[in-house]
Amino acid sequence: MRYELVIFDNDGVLVDSEPISNTVLAGYLTELGHPTSYEESLRDYMGAAVHRVHDLVDERSSQKLPADFDEELHRRTIAAFQAEQLAAVDGVEELLGELVADGVAYCVASSGSHQKIAAGHRNTGLDQWFEEEWIFSSEDVGRGKPAPDLFLHAAERMGVAPERCVVIEDSPLGVEAARAAGMDVYGFTSMMPADRLAGVTGHFSDMSQLPKLLA
Repeated sequence: MRYELVIFDNDGVLVDSEPISNTVLAGYLTELGHPTSYEESLRDYMGAAVHRVHDLVDERSSQKLPADFDEELHRRTIAAFQAEQLAAVDGVEELLGELVADGVAYCVASSGSHQKIAAGHRNTGLDQWFEEEWIFSSEDVGRGKPAPDLFLHAAERMGVAPERCVVIEDSPLGVEAARAAGMDVYGFTSMMPADRLAGVTGHFSDMSQLPKLLA
């Protein structure tokens, strides 16, 4: 493999959580008086840290979200993960097994909180594949995606130069962040149309296709 480190986004790439998370977010925003459809949530917030939700609501309505918004959103999301029987993305465990067999390092760099990442991994069994020191959150840096900070932080902590890293993403914001970090990025198109992931190194729609792209 021509890369030394594979950096995975989490939601929608490792954990099939985007439908659940965005349904919860859209419903909660609507409940608070900021009508948001599921499709609008995907368009505006998929791949973003929660501060983007605050920023866009403030920009569009000049209103602040409740002080406990982040905590309540997290509570609702975790409850939905458990109720909906959250699953890993098809083929992810096989892919991780191949990386381990080939001796290729990998990690997670997610816009979600450490608590959300941990909950998703516990609920899907992916926690067996990730050491704590391989998990990075937007909480660890000053700016989330589309800024490159999170990916650069992950590369630094893993001891790999950015140009030797490859990012696996499924959102336009994540692709933008990876490119800004000077990394190759492959777009997973299970939920996001390929034309929304402009600037990627390549596209794939099934995890079984990825090893050949990275070789």
